Order: sequence, then C-alpha cells, then structure tokens
Amino acid sequence: MAEEAKAGMRKPVFAKVDQLRPGTSGHTIVVKVVSSKTVLQRGRPDGPQVRQMRLAECLVGDETGMIVFTARNDQVDLMKPDTTVILRNAKIDMFKGSMRLAVDKWGRVEVSEPASFTVKEDNNLSLVEFELVNVVEE
Repeated sequence: MAEEAKAGMRKPVFAKVDQLRPGTSGHTIVVKVVSSKTVLQRGRPDGPQVRQMRLAECLVGDETGMIVFTARNDQVDLMKPDTTVILRNAKIDMFKGSMRLAVDKWGRVEVSEPASFTVKEDNNLSLVEFELVNVVEE
C-alpha cells in the first residue's frame, strides 16, 4: 500500500511533442487539437452489438510541433479542434513507418484549461518516415 501511495505522488514529467520517439511510452503531454477526422465508425449506438467502434485521426500539437493522435471510441468526443487536452500515459505507435500518438486503456485523455501556446504547425512529426533497420551484430 505504501508503495502505491508513493507512486501516485510522483508528479508527471510533461513531454514536448518534438521529444517523442518511436517505441516510447509513458508520456504525459499537453497538446492542442488542431483537427480531427473520423476514419472508422462501426456499429450504431442503438444496434444489437454491445461495442461501438470509432476511430479518429487527430492532429495535435504544442509549441514544438505536431503529431497525429489516434483517438478511440469515447476519446473521439473529447478531441474537438482548439481544445487543450492532457494525454496521460500516451505511447507512440508506428503506422506505415510514421509515428502516431495513442492512449490505450492504461492511460487517460483529459480536457484541460486552454493552453497559452501556439501550435508549431510546420513541424509535423507524423510526416517523418522511419525505416525499420535490423542491426546485425557480428
């Protein structure tokens, strides 16, 4: 119990968009939503199936750059343009060689007070292509 209390007291270290790297996780980051478009909507809320599946690709960013955030289900409703959100325990997923930010069930998306920064729109990290290189050690 004491261990848990200590872990909960740790102040999150806020990351900046331009510090995000492939294969990293556990990021807490404050971003503004630049745009959001629904890319998948499966199932009607009043349909027979229990689970509705929704995906949206959102451009989010801070004063250092932008990245695509993949919002799932209830997260989609929070990602409205000009909204400031805190992504807690976010991770980087790779999609076709580019970085995407995501928050799974271990993280949280919270709407926060409007941030004072202006999003740096000419540095989109999701446009940077990474090549998977297998390093063979001899």
